[in-house]
Amino acid sequence: IQSESSGKIYIGQTNDLKDRLLRHNSNQSLSTKNKGPWRLIFSKMFCSRSEAVLLEKKLKSFKNTSRILRWIELNG
Repeated sequence: IQSESSGKIYIGQTNDLKDRLLRHNSNQSLSTKNKGPWRLIFSKMFCSRSEAVLLEKKLKSFKNTSRILRWIELNG
């Protein structure tokens, strides 16, 4: 998800995307509280949580918003 106010990207994984986005936008998540509104820019379904965690770690390792956005553009 990406903050519409700052452009900051939050990367995570969940088994209920609709609920997770709602919690971010209603300030129920400490890591994104008062930093939204948030919009979904990319999602991907996996067969296992371990696969999702691997992609999450890869994207977080980029540590650069433009590199993450470029990856999403190429893979989205």
